[in-house]
Amino acid sequence: MSISLEALQRLRRQAGHASAKATPDTVAVADPLPALRRMLGIREHARSAAPVPARDRHLPGTEIAPGLLLLEDVLPFDTVPEDVDGTFARTGRLPTAGMLFFDTETTGLSGGTGTRAFMVGASDFVPGGLRVRQLLITHLSAEPAMLREFSHWLAEDTRLVSYNGRCYDAPLLATRYRLARQGTPLAGLEHLDLLFPTRRRYRGVWENCRLGTIERHALGIVREDDLPGSEAPGAWLQYLRGGDAGLLRRVLLHNFQDVVTLARLLMHLSAPEVEVAKQGSVFTCPSP
Repeated sequence: MSISLEALQRLRRQAGHASAKATPDTVAVADPLPALRRMLGIREHARSAAPVPARDRHLPGTEIAPGLLLLEDVLPFDTVPEDVDGTFARTGRLPTAGMLFFDTETTGLSGGTGTRAFMVGASDFVPGGLRVRQLLITHLSAEPAMLREFSHWLAEDTRLVSYNGRCYDAPLLATRYRLARQGTPLAGLEHLDLLFPTRRRYRGVWENCRLGTIERHALGIVREDDLPGSEAPGAWLQYLRGGDAGLLRRVLLHNFQDVVTLARLLMHLSAPEVEVAKQGSVFTCPSP
């Protein structure tokens, strides 16, 4: 804490005045430190008395293991057929039972052993609609518990459905399972990646083939106050360091919408293809 030059000079004058009055046998120099300490103490007390705003640390969900939250909901959904036409994916009929639409939120986009998933979202068709489940870890030590819980959502007849999951999400999860010394439950499961048939159909139609672009133009979904996926790692790290939970709740909403969109995109692609008018110039469709 700094002190003004005027106050310091005043203390020095007081010290000089006291020294002038002292007798030769009792010469003493007044010490300004006690006065300085008193002034600093007053200021520190004023600072400590100022109210500190409470941080918003609330996250939805149920803690099913230390540091692991589970969120679950069932949304109304259009009538789901027993199977859909898989021509768009260059295959035959695709049974809807056993389909698991999934997406992860991770600490980076490059992959590798240094990147981890801190959130896994999935949706599947159940009686009454579309079930959405999400797992979120609130500290690093909860990752093995999250991986175990996600493995319970998988069965031998599960068909994974993703958007760029074959190249990113599935390999990343496989790496995390290996590092956690758990068996990789994704190995051997069928995996339908909707990115590739979407590119074949809409390449050059819109500015890119990112999921947000496709859902806006093809499905008529407009997200409000959506947090870009690139900001998800920062939101999670901010919470881990004691920050507010507001941004992390937006990541949950982003992930929630992703797995709902995947189910709707499957139904859209499997429906009879409709001629789409090209808008503007032709663009090369980049990776999402």
